[in-house]
Amino acid sequence: MPARTGLRSLLAPGIATLAGLAILIGLGTWQLQRLAWKNELIATVDARLAAEPIAAPPPAAWAGLDLDALDYQPVTVTGRFLHDREAHVFIGLTQPRGPLGGPGYFILTPLETADGWTVIVNRGFVPQDRKDPATRAEGQVSGEVNVTGLLRRPELRNPFTPADEPDRNMWFTRDPAAIAAAVVPGAEAAPYTIDAAYDPAQPGGIPQGGESVVSFPNNHLMYALTWYGLGLVLVVVFIAFARGRLRGADGRAA
Repeated sequence: MPARTGLRSLLAPGIATLAGLAILIGLGTWQLQRLAWKNELIATVDARLAAEPIAAPPPAAWAGLDLDALDYQPVTVTGRFLHDREAHVFIGLTQPRGPLGGPGYFILTPLETADGWTVIVNRGFVPQDRKDPATRAEGQVSGEVNVTGLLRRPELRNPFTPADEPDRNMWFTRDPAAIAAAVVPGAEAAPYTIDAAYDPAQPGGIPQGGESVVSFPNNHLMYALTWYGLGLVLVVVFIAFARGRLRGADGRAA
């Protein structure tokens, strides 16, 4: 009878333990699924980065464009820069490929194509003290240029992203629609931007191209092991609790 009473006293804790274990196993399994997805994404982007450049999609293709499928696709486009319309996107460049890094700006400049449409080109990084175009006049190349770089979908915001300040030409995301509306209102502007490749012949060395941030944090295996580990700890704790409860019931019976 005491043993039966002891087992009954474990019913509610046992149900709670099973429920907690199911949640922890579910979270661990979800992280493994995320791991598989992230590994596939990284492999896809790596292959895309190594692909041959294609022509930047023109207006006729924009309506059906899958920007996620084209993100990081090398492209080429020809036109002339509208340097007096450039936009400044704040960036803390912590892992620069070139010699310049730290706090500064990506210089996003409209490129007007021979066909009359416009695409916003991220020409590259400049330090904070070179934000003023007058400090890098030699880099404001004129005439027709051929740009090769990576097509980028609009950058997503998160809850910590500051609000853009169009009146100050200060931006915190690469949003081609918003930037184009502010710097080239009325232009037929592409729904993507292009990150220009590094150009060793860039006059003055800046903007410093080739600074696309290609980063996909991949901690899902660690998270999965953490959730599974917590599940194991929960089981061990319940077993220890159950043994103590049953031992106490046996002692009272004696």
